[in-house]
Amino acid sequence: MAMEIPAQVRRYWLPILLFTAGFLFQVVVLPRHFPPTHYDVLGVERFAPVERVVEAYESLSKEWLSETNHQPTVDIIKIRYAYELLTNPVLKRDYDLFGLDEHKDVLERVKEKYQTEHFLKIDLPLLKDSVVSLIDDAFNVLTHESFMSAINEEHPLIILVYSKGSPRCAQFIEYWKQIGTQLDGIAKTAMVEVGDSQVAGYFAEKRFSKQPFFRNGVPTLVAYPANCKSSSCYKRYPGGLFVDSVVDWVATSVVGLPRILYYSKETLGPQFIGKSGHHKVKVIFFSSTGQRAAPFFRQAAQEFSSYSSFGFVLWREDESQIWWNSLGVESAPALVFLKGPGTKPFVHHGIFSKSEFIEMMEEHKHHELRQLRSDTSLELGCDARGHSRAGNDAAIWYCVIVAGRPGAELSKKRQILRKAQDKLLGDVDGSAGEVDNSVETSSAATAFKDDRLTFVWLDGEVQKQICAFYLATDYTGACGPRDFGDDNDKPEIFIVRFQRNATYEALKAEKKNNLVDVLQGQHTDASQLVARYKGLDEIEEINRWISQIIKDGDTREIPYFTSKVPDLVPEETNKEWLRSSKSIRSAGKSLKDNIGFHVQDYLTHPMIGSYLLMCGCISMGIIWFRNNKSTQSTRQEKAPKDKTKRPRPKLSTSLFGEPSVADIDPKDARQWEMSDSDSD
Repeated sequence: MAMEIPAQVRRYWLPILLFTAGFLFQVVVLPRHFPPTHYDVLGVERFAPVERVVEAYESLSKEWLSETNHQPTVDIIKIRYAYELLTNPVLKRDYDLFGLDEHKDVLERVKEKYQTEHFLKIDLPLLKDSVVSLIDDAFNVLTHESFMSAINEEHPLIILVYSKGSPRCAQFIEYWKQIGTQLDGIAKTAMVEVGDSQVAGYFAEKRFSKQPFFRNGVPTLVAYPANCKSSSCYKRYPGGLFVDSVVDWVATSVVGLPRILYYSKETLGPQFIGKSGHHKVKVIFFSSTGQRAAPFFRQAAQEFSSYSSFGFVLWREDESQIWWNSLGVESAPALVFLKGPGTKPFVHHGIFSKSEFIEMMEEHKHHELRQLRSDTSLELGCDARGHSRAGNDAAIWYCVIVAGRPGAELSKKRQILRKAQDKLLGDVDGSAGEVDNSVETSSAATAFKDDRLTFVWLDGEVQKQICAFYLATDYTGACGPRDFGDDNDKPEIFIVRFQRNATYEALKAEKKNNLVDVLQGQHTDASQLVARYKGLDEIEEINRWISQIIKDGDTREIPYFTSKVPDLVPEETNKEWLRSSKSIRSAGKSLKDNIGFHVQDYLTHPMIGSYLLMCGCISMGIIWFRNNKSTQSTRQEKAPKDKTKRPRPKLSTSLFGEPSVADIDPKDARQWEMSDSDSD
C-alpha cells in the first residue's frame, strides 16, 4: 500500500522545493564552481606578492620533512604546482589578470603518476619550459595606440589574443601563419598579448563578480568587420582552432563571401548545371582533400557572379572514368570551365595561385557564343546607343542573334550558330590575316575579321520586349515566358544591321544645349534593319545568308531611320549572399550577453541560493496567509447561519382540549390566597 503524503506537505510543496534547491545550491553546487585558488592552497591572501608566496611554500615544505607529517602526496603536488605557477612572472600575471591556468593538464598528469609514490620521488620542477617566445618581427603585435588605428581601416581585422606563457599558443602559432597566408588580400591579421591588459580587456568576458576571463582560455580569436569602427564592436570565434574552420568563419561570417557547395556525380548535373543560370559559365573545381574553398576562390565567385557559377566535386578514384569521359578530367586537383552547350570543356590540372586563377577567369568568363545582356551589349557592339567592336570609325556593323526560351531547342540553335562562328574564324588565314575572296562567305569572314560582325544569343524569356521588337511580331515560341504545358519553343535567328548617321553626329556636335540634346535620350544613335533567317539549320547555309546580308548592307544605299529600342532587363537582380544584411552589435551588449552565454554562468552567481531561499519564504508566507484567510471566512459564514436556525416555540394545544406543557403545574408550586381588600 502506497504511503499517503500528509496534507500539510501537499499544501506547502513549493516552499519545500525552493528551500531544498537553495540549500543544495549553497552546499553542493556553489562550492564546485568556486574551487580553492592556488593562493588558498598556499594559505596566502589573493594577489599576494612573490615574496609572500615563497615564504608560505618554505614554511609548508618544512612540514613535509618532519616525522609527524601525514599529508597526502596529492596535496603536496598541489602546493608545489601553486608555488611554481605563482613564482613565474608570466604565469602569475595571466592568473591574476584573467584567471588563466594553461598547465592544468600537467597537474592532473603528475597527480595520477605520483599519487601512490612518496613525495621525494616527484620529478621537479613540474612546469618545465613554460615560458615560450612566440613573436618575431613578422607578426603584427598591437599596442593600445596601434589598436585604435587598426580597427578604423577599411579591411576586416582578425586578432589573435595569446600569452607568452601558454603552450597552446606556442602550438597554434604555426597554424596562425597559415591562416594569415590564406587570408591575404581578404582580411588583415594582428596579435594582442594578454599582458597588455588595456587592449586584452576589450575581448575578455565578465562574470557576475566582474572578474574578466576567457571562456576557452588562450589563444582566442576575435574579428572586426569592415564596417565596425568601435573597440567593443567585434565578433568572437566560436569554433575549434583549426586552419580550415577559422578561415571559413572569417570568409563567411566576417567578410561575407559566398559559400561554394560540393556536389556528387548524381547531383552535379541536375542541382548545379541544370539550376544555375543558363547565361553563366560553369566553373567546377575537383578537390582531392574535401577542404572548403579558399578565400580568394570565394572572392572570385563573388566578383564574377554575373558571369559564372561555381561548384566543388570531391575526387574519388572509383569515379575517375566518369569524369574523364564526361569532362576530360584525369586527376585532382583540376579546374573545369563549361562554356556553353556543345562546347569542349577547358580543363586545368594541378594547383594554381590567386593571380593565375584570376587570369583564367578573365579569359573564360564568357560563353564561346556570348550572351546579349544589359552589361555586355555595348562591349559586343549589339547596342544602337554604342558602336561596333571595331571602334567609333566603323559606320556599319552587324550582330547575328539567336533568340529563344532556354531549353533544348535554344541550346541546339546556339550550338549551330557557334559552329557557324567557328567556321568563319577558320576561313580567315591565321598567318597572313587575309580572307579568300573566292569563298561564298568572304563578306561575312571579312566583317568578322574586322570586328564588324558579332555572334550572340538572347534569352527571349527574360528579354521579352527587345526580342519582340527585333522580330517585329508576337513570336510566342521565342519571346516571353513559357505557359504551363507549352512546348512550342521555336528559337529564331536574325541579323541586325547598325548604321551610324554622320549628319546627325555632326549636328549634335555643333548644336549643343538645344533641342538635339533634349531629343538625345529619345532617339538611338544608329539606325537598325533586321532580317530573319528562314533557311535550314545548316552551318554553310547560315554563313552564306549572313555573307549576302553583309554584302548588300555594305554596298546599297539604305534609307536612314531610327526608333526607340527597349532596354535590356538586367540578368542579375540580386545576389544570394547579400540578401540579408549583417548587423554589427557591440560585444557584451546583446540580449544573449545580458542573460548570460551559458546556463553554467548562473551557477557561479553566489546569490542564486539566497534567491531560492527567499522565494521559499515568500511562497510559504503567501500560502499560510491564504489558508488562514480562508479559515476565518469560513467561520464568519457559519456564525449568521446559527442565528437564523433558532427553534421556534411550540404552540399551545389547550384550545383544542389537550393540555399543553405550560398548563402542567410544577411539583413545588404554591397558590396565592386572594384577600378581600383591594388595597393589598
